[in-house]
Amino acid sequence: MRLTDFWARLEEAFGAGYAASLASDQVLPQLGGRTIRQALAAGIDTVVVWRAVVAAYPDRVPARLH
Repeated sequence: MRLTDFWARLEEAFGAGYAASLASDQVLPQLGGRTIRQALAAGIDTVVVWRAVVAAYPDRVPARLH
């Protein structure tokens, strides 16, 4: 998944403002205790990061974005 696709999905699922906050502030255990931005900066593949988001927020991410 391209990085632009990742951000588009995150914004579609959470809205632009909340997506930015989520990416910077929420630590996800599925990412080794990193935020989304930290995980991406560490070189973790966007697909892995996206799957962590879906796992952390299964009720928030629409099924078509899985």
